[in-house]
Amino acid sequence: MEYEEIEETVKNTLSEKRYLHSVGVAKRAAELATIYGEDEEKARKIGIAHDIAKEMPKEEAMIYAKDNGILFDEIEKQEPALWHSKLGADIAVKQFGFTKEMAEAIMYHTTGSIHMNTLDKIIYVADKTDETRTQINREQAVEISNHDLEEGVLYIAKYMTNYSLQKDTLIHPDTIELINQLIKQKKNKNQ
Repeated sequence: MEYEEIEETVKNTLSEKRYLHSVGVAKRAAELATIYGEDEEKARKIGIAHDIAKEMPKEEAMIYAKDNGILFDEIEKQEPALWHSKLGADIAVKQFGFTKEMAEAIMYHTTGSIHMNTLDKIIYVADKTDETRTQINREQAVEISNHDLEEGVLYIAKYMTNYSLQKDTLIHPDTIELINQLIKQKKNKNQ
């Protein structure tokens, strides 16, 4: 499916605020893809579609998950805000014709994962550094991620973990595992 068709579906599905965020993520993902040698158009498509399930009502989300064999782990069951990643990945494959690789970028965009490839990291960073974001020091996050993607992911994962702690929301083990992996890599690189 072409970018414009995906964008139209996103625009008709999400609130204006969430749609503008998605447009910003698409733009930022394309910028990062250019910097890091990834497919710019693929990054744009993932960016515009990444939150397609974000505003799905809880009951509808539960039915969709059940009907499509999507399982939530114990943390996800207690934090419905995390559901949209798995639901969105499934919708993107079925509705937009995304590949497994593209769907994984949507699946990892909220919690991160030690299994992320470069494209996944681009979407993770783009989601937290688009122009509409306010809960992060955007300027610093953009500067770091434009120069070192791994450092950008680490900065954002740490920042978002602290943000979750302040809000008393559960932190997914994938995020902690990602932070630990990146810190270990950083230490090994500096030795």
